[in-house]
Parts: sequence; structure tokens; C-alpha cells
Amino acid sequence: MGSMYSTLKKFEKSISVYKRAIDIMEKKFGEDSSFLITPILGMAKVLGTIGRAGKAVECYNRAISLLESSRGFENEDLVIPLISLGNLMLKEGKGKDAETCFLYGEKNGKVGMAMYSLANAKCARGEADEAVTLCRRALEIIKDSNDIALDDSTIEKMRIDLAELLHVLGRANEGRELLEECLLINERLKGKEHPSSVKHLVNLAASYSRSKNYVEAERLLRIGLDIMIKAVGSDDQSITVPMLNLAVTLYNLKQDNDAEQLALEVLRIRENAFGKDSLPVGEALDCLVSIQSRLGKDESELLKLLKRILTIQEKEFGEDGKEVIDTLKKIVFCMDKLGMKDEKFLLQKRLSMLRMKFKNQMRY
Repeated sequence: MGSMYSTLKKFEKSISVYKRAIDIMEKKFGEDSSFLITPILGMAKVLGTIGRAGKAVECYNRAISLLESSRGFENEDLVIPLISLGNLMLKEGKGKDAETCFLYGEKNGKVGMAMYSLANAKCARGEADEAVTLCRRALEIIKDSNDIALDDSTIEKMRIDLAELLHVLGRANEGRELLEECLLINERLKGKEHPSSVKHLVNLAASYSRSKNYVEAERLLRIGLDIMIKAVGSDDQSITVPMLNLAVTLYNLKQDNDAEQLALEVLRIRENAFGKDSLPVGEALDCLVSIQSRLGKDESELLKLLKRILTIQEKEFGEDGKEVIDTLKKIVFCMDKLGMKDEKFLLQKRLSMLRMKFKNQMRY
């Protein structure tokens, strides 16, 4: 009944029912009976939901004590209340207490997932190194527990997120190892030619690009592009992800003509797939403008492309969207080269207002 009232959001009624059940069981079986565990946990959950954290913690601790005394300190039934208590502590900003709860049952995969949540909280507070340590421990726990498949999408995301954090911290080699692990697991379970490996090849290529190893990035992207073309054909929009990344990589390698051809092909495919005014088309146009600018293409033609990008961005993000700032800067620069002083002045004014707007937002 308590659970039913909780589902109906009649929380006070739910608590009343749980209290009554606990009172009856205490009188019949004693205050140390394991029969009390279920209603106590039910009441703890409701109390946590309505913000009465102190009382909820008391209930969780009592349930944990009853479980330990009746079933032992290593019993798997401890995992759920420990995770629930840890998540509550995390919600209350008590990270250290939460970590203790998660570590208590660290042989269970669910504890690894909870520990990952704690790592995210630490990262949000700027405690990046501690977050990395917890993420690594969480992945080890999950791997050792055998509760969750290694290619599970959630675990895969954990590895990728940790790799990104390591790159941000300047620990690119460590991050790259995780990305390579993702690729190897995928290849082992699904085969080297499976399209699902392409996202890992793209991620790994991006890692090498960050380290200025564009040659290795190119190699990986060409492998990924070949896999996708074999799987879906040369006109499917899904091939444009590795293709556009390859265009950017070739641009960085100063192979501008080849980069331009790839960018034009991406543009063609995406226009057919998403429409000429879509955001994916805007992304392809932005890449193309950078390439053609260095190739010395006509400035008036580049300006047309930039205005097209701006129109797409305004449609998607609004005229005051932060995303339009870079495009406005490029248009102003292009207009300056073309001697379009009057048109440039109006856009410069708009650009200044947007910069001020987002600068003020940063202060708060």
C-alpha cells in the first residue's frame, strides 16, 4: 500500500502506511527482525523523494544494519540500500559519504555505475583528477563484476566520456588508450568491418588530430569511410561524418584540393538527405568556406556561402544565438576585403552587441 500511495504521489499517506507496517512488525517480530527491512526501505525512498533527507538517511542506515546483522556484511542485498543511500548523499552534496557507500559494495556492477555518478558530480565541482580516479575505479568494478556486458552502450559512453576528460586535462595518451579499447572491444565482438566501429575510428582520429598527428588521423578516417561506403553505399548521409572529418584532416595536412572535393561531396549528400537549409548542410558549408578561402577562391562567392550559413544558423538558433558570432566575424572580415563598408558597419554593430550580451552572461 505504501508503494501504491507513493506512485500516486500521496507521500504523507504512504509514510503513514509504512509507519503502521513497521509498528505492527516491531511488536510481532521485534525491533531487530529482518522483516522490517522492506517497509523501512520503502519509507526511506519516500522521505528522500520529498526532501526529508535526514530522516531518509536514518531509515537507510537502519535497513543496512538489519541486513548486515541478519545476512552478513558481504550479502548482495546490501547493494541496493547502499546505492540508494549513496545517491541521496550525493544529492545532498556529501560526496565523501556517498563514496563510502559506493565503495562498501564495490564488487557489484551497480555500485560501479553509482560511483560513475559520483565522478560526474566531482567533475562538475572542478575536482577533475578525483573524477578520473573514480571513473577508472568504476570501470574496473563493472569489468570485474561481469554484471554488465563490456560493449554495453552505457559502459561505452563512460569510456568515451573519461577519454574526453583526460584529453581536456592534457593526458591525451591515457585518453587514447580508452578510445582504442572501445575500438578493440567493438571489433572483437562485431568484426573489423562492422559499421559500428566507425564512430570509434572517428573518435580515435580526433584524438590524434588533437595531438597534431594528422597522418594517423587520415589513415583511421579512410578506414572508417571505406567501411561505411561498403556497408551503406556512396550516397548515404551516414558516410558524411567520417568524410567531413577526413576533409578537415586533409586541410590540416595542406592537401586543400582533395579536402575541397570531399567537402563538396559531403555538401551534395547532406543537401539531398536533410535539405539545403539544414544544420548539417551549414556544417559542411563552414568547412568548405575555410578550404576555399585558403585556395584563394573569389571572395564574393565565399560571402554568398557565409550568408547562407548565417541564415541556417539564425533559423536553428535565433538571430541572437551564440552560434552565429563566428559566422558574423567571418562575414565582416570578408566584407572588409571586398570594401563593403556600409554593409560591414551594420553587421559589426550587431556583432558587438552579441559579444557584449554573452560577455555579461559570463559574469553571472
